[in-house]
Amino acid sequence: MPGNLTMTSLFEAGKQISGSVECLGQTFPSDQARRKHYLKLLAEKLKDPAFRKQEGFPQGTDEAILAMSDPPYYTACPNPWLADFVQQYGKPYDPAESYRREPLAIDVSVGKTDPIYKAHSYHTKVPHLAIVPSILHYTKPGDIVLDGFAGSGMTGVAAQWCGTAPAKYRHEVELARKKEGRPAPQWGARRVVLNDLSPVATFIAANYNLPFDVDAFAQAGKQLLKSVEQDVGWMYETLHTDGKTKGRIGYTVWSQLYSCPECAGEVNFTEEALDEKSKRVKESFPCPHCGAELIKSRLDRLYTAKLDPSTGNTIQVPKRAATLISYTDGKTRYEKKPTHDDLAVIQRIESLPLPFQVPTIEIPPMHMTHERARMDYAGVTHIHHFFLPRAAQAMGKLWEKANAYPGARTRAFLLFFVEQAIWGMSVLARYTPTHFSQVNQYLSGVYYIASQHSECSPWYILDGKLSRLEKAFHGYRSQFGFAGINTGAAAQLPLPDASIDYVFTDPPFGENIYYADLNFLVESWHGVTTDAQPEAIIDRFKKKALPEYQHLMQRCFAEYHRVLKPGRWMTVVFSNSKAAVWNAIQVALQQAGFVVAEVTALDKLQGSYRQVTSTTAVKQDLVISAYKPNGGLEQRLAQRGATPESAWDFVQTHLRNLSVTKTRNGEMELIVERDPRRIYDRLVAWFVRHDAPVPLSSDEFLSGVRSRFPERDGMVFLPEQVAEYDKKRAQMAQAPQMELFVSDERSAIDWLTDFLRKRPSTYQGLHPEFITQLGAGWKKHESKPELSQLLEDNFIRYDGAGDVPSQIHSYLSTNHKDLRGLEKSDPRLVAKAKDRWYVPDPNKAQDLEKKREKVLLKEFESYRAATGRRLKEFRLEALRAGFKAAWGNKDYQTIIKVAQKIPEAALQEDEKLLLWYDQALTRTEEP
Repeated sequence: MPGNLTMTSLFEAGKQISGSVECLGQTFPSDQARRKHYLKLLAEKLKDPAFRKQEGFPQGTDEAILAMSDPPYYTACPNPWLADFVQQYGKPYDPAESYRREPLAIDVSVGKTDPIYKAHSYHTKVPHLAIVPSILHYTKPGDIVLDGFAGSGMTGVAAQWCGTAPAKYRHEVELARKKEGRPAPQWGARRVVLNDLSPVATFIAANYNLPFDVDAFAQAGKQLLKSVEQDVGWMYETLHTDGKTKGRIGYTVWSQLYSCPECAGEVNFTEEALDEKSKRVKESFPCPHCGAELIKSRLDRLYTAKLDPSTGNTIQVPKRAATLISYTDGKTRYEKKPTHDDLAVIQRIESLPLPFQVPTIEIPPMHMTHERARMDYAGVTHIHHFFLPRAAQAMGKLWEKANAYPGARTRAFLLFFVEQAIWGMSVLARYTPTHFSQVNQYLSGVYYIASQHSECSPWYILDGKLSRLEKAFHGYRSQFGFAGINTGAAAQLPLPDASIDYVFTDPPFGENIYYADLNFLVESWHGVTTDAQPEAIIDRFKKKALPEYQHLMQRCFAEYHRVLKPGRWMTVVFSNSKAAVWNAIQVALQQAGFVVAEVTALDKLQGSYRQVTSTTAVKQDLVISAYKPNGGLEQRLAQRGATPESAWDFVQTHLRNLSVTKTRNGEMELIVERDPRRIYDRLVAWFVRHDAPVPLSSDEFLSGVRSRFPERDGMVFLPEQVAEYDKKRAQMAQAPQMELFVSDERSAIDWLTDFLRKRPSTYQGLHPEFITQLGAGWKKHESKPELSQLLEDNFIRYDGAGDVPSQIHSYLSTNHKDLRGLEKSDPRLVAKAKDRWYVPDPNKAQDLEKKREKVLLKEFESYRAATGRRLKEFRLEALRAGFKAAWGNKDYQTIIKVAQKIPEAALQEDEKLLLWYDQALTRTEEP
């Protein structure tokens, strides 16, 4: 190994320890033998063209893929042993097994300061400590958990943490569950299947979830940094201001050079714009040559032409100047301007050839570098352009020496350690002097090259990281056989049907993060890069808009549905504030066959969970709890067809999977999913997904649900659930209240229903309250209804004639104990009841519903018949009723035709319309 004589001790540390190991039912004399055996089999697989044609197969040579892999537990490509892993350690689906869980809300922000979570940075990830409660709730020890968008593998860490968590943590979890009235969890590790499209993500996940010798790594890491210092340490030496003592450079600040628009004089941005006292960039500053007042946006970036030996091309590179050096003499930190000797060292380094380990591949067209950030403006068209000459030399040595380590698991973890310096040593690292501990900050989620770059030494970045990794992983132990890791598309998992016990997933949402683009920098060092074709994101550059994103997510959720056991659960963490993306996710879930049982968000101000009732509330991380209906429900639907009995069968199953009670800040919370209208929405989606007509109209359902199931506080329950609810309700001071957001006609009706149920009112008394609800949250294209029309179509007014309605009796009962003979005994109270609007009883409500539906369908017909331009304003309720009726008649063209007349945003931001439209498109596209 050339130039690596100092690595002898590393080789010694990497010797394999003998001892037989078991793997997928086979016994090997040592772990080294196990790995050699499976690497040989994987090498043979890679030669098969059909194997490489799998969706999401990464781009890279056989040698590079084999170098990253640790089969059969982890492969940097589709894992051919994943099905064997599940068969060996999982249990077949047993329809007779008793299993029931309620939805669970979790705090997705907890645990972000945990050392394990911070052991490796990734673009976004849910902390393992936030996932543990879900795994404990939905599974038992030995069950198999799946995360198809695993990222850095936190779900795997959580699954193994269930068996290795310290006593203090276990006590906290058990205490919290006891307060919630839930039994103590079953502690013990769960098995996990992790998948991601990105090879670098699965590589990180593998190092988190496969065991390694922490002490051997710590020793090897120290020797690695020492060896690199012996090779390139001279590049980071500088003389102290006394002219005698040598210091070690922590970082060098490079400033972009600009041209003054007034005099064309050269301007060093750091020297002129950075305030030495506050360490902040000034908004304006004088030109050092002509005194003109300058602001950054008016400056012209200067470039210099250089020959790039790696490509043979002359390139334009932004002109930079080394402006400040931060160095240490012992434990003391100093700053100085570069001297002639410092600049001479830099010039000497520039003349050295680029290390062969530094990737020189061209950056392909992508949003992050060609549309959003325009890296070519910063002189970056190939990967090696991200690194200044000194950083390239140091990174090349780090990568070379880490790769030379003979012990497979320690070598992998050394690379896990070293790759964390790639971003920090690139020109993406900004100089941020107001954060002394983070002067090499880089913006997450974007490629951005700032005017001031902090070129850090390897030791500045990695010395502390090494000790932190050692401490973090000494307290966490993973085991072989508990994680199977796959690199490929979530829409095509090499897993058997109905083999997974629980799914936890944090998928990409919309255009929040461009994972494939961002991972390309680190993956280039490994030589294995993401196939971005099946990536489920919104990316205009790759011609992926919201419909394409929804279709990709639907395929992924359909795959989750296929491999999940019937009756089991999936938790989806949602992180996007756009209502259209939220609706796309909900529709994708429903089309895949899942039924949403609860959507919750953490109220960060009050530290409790609230259920989400509207897309206007989507402003933070949400947790979606969805289940795969049991196989018996599917079978009975196939036997009976789309009959009313099938509908009530679905309702029975759905109610059984919903929470019976929820409390928030010591008060009962209304279970949104138990609202009859929400249940009907789920019912409709279920039948539409099965390409079956909905067997009950809305009014038939609302009438039938009240006669078949007990109702409490506007919520529907199974008979066996009512006693539990009543017991909890008796302990509370008041009934649960629904948190309503009025944004369209339907939500306005719901608000009026809730208001009038508590307090029947006259039009004059109701109008001011109603007007305050029609605020900024109203949907843009939805026509605002008149209050008088809403009342007339949906509620009953007492005109003073005949008996006092029972709803008015209920309202007046607070002032009158004996309601018999009310009209005669207290006509004053009866007069107060006159002209008040109230919620109709079920029979009357059914009549109103039929009348209202006729009006809506008549208005929908006017939309269908309209010619010319798109509709600017419309009633969503009319569109929903019309789409539903057209679906029932299998008139898919009408749905498509009318959908094309409304703005795309209006269609995408309404879950019900989107469901009908997407299904209509699917039916017309079928051969």
